[in-house]
Amino acid sequence: MNTVLWIVTIVLALIFLGAGAAKLTQRREKLVDSGMGWARDVDPGAIKAIGLVEVLGAIGLVLPAWTHIAPGLVAWAATGLAVVMLGAIVVHARRKEWPLIGVNILLLALSLFVMWGRFSAHPFV
Repeated sequence: MNTVLWIVTIVLALIFLGAGAAKLTQRREKLVDSGMGWARDVDPGAIKAIGLVEVLGAIGLVLPAWTHIAPGLVAWAATGLAVVMLGAIVVHARRKEWPLIGVNILLLALSLFVMWGRFSAHPFV
């Protein structure tokens, strides 16, 4: 089970690192053109903030466990990313972007799995 948790954690970290980095480095127009239509209606500062939260969440999924410095933060990082996905689901539902909600639900489920696993089944602390 610990191996499965690590695999899911690393996959999540890579996804959120990529998505967050894109939001931090690309202009809003480029994000919209790449399929993030919601970015058209959101302040550029908010887009950067979401990107920063995603990058920090990705780092928080792996770095504490790898460095053995505050490894309990992994579960909290997963919790934060689950909250981000809940917000994304609400945004996409309001915009009637139904196919994107499926991706958000999958990422939410994976985040909740890591959260559950690191809080209870296989905690680092």
